[in-house]
Amino acid sequence: MTIVGLGDSTTAGTPGFRSPLEAPPRGDGNPESQYAHWMMQSHPEWTVLNRGINGETSEEIRARLPRDVLRVHPAYAIVLAGVNDIFRGDRPETVERHLAAMYADILDAGIVPVAATVLPYNMATARSSGDILTLNAWIENLTKVLGILFCDTHAAVADPGDTNRLRGTPDGLHPDVAGYRAMGEALVRTIEDHLRRAGSR
Repeated sequence: MTIVGLGDSTTAGTPGFRSPLEAPPRGDGNPESQYAHWMMQSHPEWTVLNRGINGETSEEIRARLPRDVLRVHPAYAIVLAGVNDIFRGDRPETVERHLAAMYADILDAGIVPVAATVLPYNMATARSSGDILTLNAWIENLTKVLGILFCDTHAAVADPGDTNRLRGTPDGLHPDVAGYRAMGEALVRTIEDHLRRAGSR
């Protein structure tokens, strides 16, 4: 089974790993610093393609959707986008428009979308942290409306004592290896649950 992870640095595996799109053909760095690695550790029979590029906005990620997801036609497409929009000061509504379009295009192609929540980062202003929470609540609500899969990757990496910060981070902006592992395990549970429900119908 093929799964595509589409997104920005938190899909690519920044700062410990550069994705195959950033460092062709197989990426560069510590492979454990990406959620795709941990998903395939749990399920060696899955191929999880890392299609993350550090620094990209939701609009830039959306522009890659036809090439990086639709042309591949995986069983599942994980979409994790929006933190760079918030980081540069855009409002959640900007991200919402692009995310909604991506979910719709993935559904129209007969692929199962997995909507992932935007991660916290330690250098975020109070406004940015609030905008991330607003965006994530919107993502969760839309998944219920559309009937698509939802994975709270924000919760997987957040510090229990302050959920607007990462539990572990090498640079204040991105998860550490343990965080990427927690993301991968959360995404695996989401897809396993969907496969179980699909098999029981």
